[in-house]
Amino acid sequence: MSQPHIVAVPYPAQGHVLPLMELSLWLVKEGCKITFVNSEFNHKRVMKASSENDDVRNKINLVSIPDGLEPEEDRTDLKKLTEAIGEVMPGKLDEVIKMINESDENGVSCVIADENVGWALGVAEKLNIRRVAFWPAAAATLTSFFSIPKLIDDGIIDSDGAILKKQGIKLSPNMPIMNSSDFSWAFFPDPALRRVVFDLVNDNAERVKSANWIICNSAKELEPEAFAMFPQMSPIGPLLATNRLGSSTGHFWPEDSNCLNWLDQQPHNSVIYVAFGSFTILDLTQFQELALGLESSKRRFLWVVRENLILNGDSVYPKGFKDRVGNRGHIVKWAPQQKVLAHPSIACFVSHCGWNSTVESVSNGVPFLCWPYFADQLFNQSYICDIWKVGLGFNKNENGVIGKEEIKNKLDKLLGDTTFKEKALDLQAKVNTSVKEGGSSNKMFGKFVDWIKTQRSSI
Repeated sequence: MSQPHIVAVPYPAQGHVLPLMELSLWLVKEGCKITFVNSEFNHKRVMKASSENDDVRNKINLVSIPDGLEPEEDRTDLKKLTEAIGEVMPGKLDEVIKMINESDENGVSCVIADENVGWALGVAEKLNIRRVAFWPAAAATLTSFFSIPKLIDDGIIDSDGAILKKQGIKLSPNMPIMNSSDFSWAFFPDPALRRVVFDLVNDNAERVKSANWIICNSAKELEPEAFAMFPQMSPIGPLLATNRLGSSTGHFWPEDSNCLNWLDQQPHNSVIYVAFGSFTILDLTQFQELALGLESSKRRFLWVVRENLILNGDSVYPKGFKDRVGNRGHIVKWAPQQKVLAHPSIACFVSHCGWNSTVESVSNGVPFLCWPYFADQLFNQSYICDIWKVGLGFNKNENGVIGKEEIKNKLDKLLGDTTFKEKALDLQAKVNTSVKEGGSSNKMFGKFVDWIKTQRSSI
């Protein structure tokens, strides 16, 4: 049988590129050939950030296509980015696939596209190629997208996605409560931008119906109710490099591995790890309160302060902060997070609750302090605190700031109660069993690989 050739297309954001790259490496391990199609802007970032020891380029064919914006334009402007992508990327992906089909006698076997780029599934359908939708986040979030028609019928939202009833709802009787104000599109206060995001979410949910598979970077053990509600979603995760005995790749910033040497010098279960992913932005007041909270905790900490974490400015620490914390604090611009969370010195994770960070922490038995910023991170916090009970959330003061006293108090509460660590270790055992031989995710991934390796069928 010929080697399957798969084209993988991520949504152009760090939290989406990483898990699809991980899936691609798993598929390479199973004997597949992968062409990974990044936007030109992100492709350059990935290549610049990759280390000399990173051999991903020898395993995966990394290609790029334009996203329709100039290099200096703002890619956090979702309205502008969405419009540009829609005008440019479908045609460019079509060209890439046709070039592969001309050069590879067997042609493209399958397109695996992030659910958030439904247009890529449309390109595959037009070219009569088998297609897979990859969902990199919690299955429960995708169920909320699939439930949009019912949410409109029930009067929870209107046809533009505006929230009509701010309340806790259950998408099905056995699902956890989801606050209607936490829907991914509801975060955006500007009605025009909210409508753009809502229309994109709705359109993608419709396009996914044409996919042969919907695979999800989650496990039945984490969210059984969501998978029971929509059984067409197939759990194959968590997809972690540590489970593949490799290093994660696809980062937009160079990883500072020196922090692992610093962790080696710290006692077991003693370090607070603080990292907010690639999108979270803090104003200067909040940034300084966080610094003072870590200082007043008197505990060791590893803090990731990426280059654009502060709103409209550089990271300005409280006067004398670095001198006062000395060597018990270690600050880096970007960390090898999976290796950090697997390190025995880590005691807890102060996290934005992005799904990648969530499953990485869960897979290592590390309890959380939740600091969600937007979109699905708010619901992920509900999983962490209310369903799995492996973490705590912060409360903001009257000025909308999480104060230094609140930070210190929650750290003391989390680390002073062994129940959180015990529950985290119990959840870790269940999740890690799912990806081992005979586990639920392992079996599903095996079925998926078998399907990929079947001869290309006419659709």
